[in-house]
Amino acid sequence: QVQLVESGGDLVQAGGSLRLSCAASGSTLSLNVIGWYRQAPGKQRDLVALVGSGGGINYADSVKGRFTISRDNAKNTVYLQMNSLKPEDTGVYYCNAGSTWYGRRPYWGQGTQVTVSS
Repeated sequence: QVQLVESGGDLVQAGGSLRLSCAASGSTLSLNVIGWYRQAPGKQRDLVALVGSGGGINYADSVKGRFTISRDNAKNTVYLQMNSLKPEDTGVYYCNAGSTWYGRRPYWGQGTQVTVSS
């Protein structure tokens, strides 16, 4: 089994920065792909960024140039550095992990709230 624990969510003003962390524990050797999703109130959960064990990275168009995903394999932790935050970045950010890039990744964290005020 795998456990994912997110942290770092907060209330921040527009233009500010936050860094989210996702710490993985358990059977982490199978976690080739780890990413971040976010869900705004009343909306579906959308992909924000993905990072693969081989270094591949993918970002949603809405965050390109502002967010950076990184991975520390020694610490089994993935980070999401969020700069130039906008009110539309508000939502619950979830960590997601699994073995495949395109298929279903079964592991989810409990989420961390990010609120960006205008």
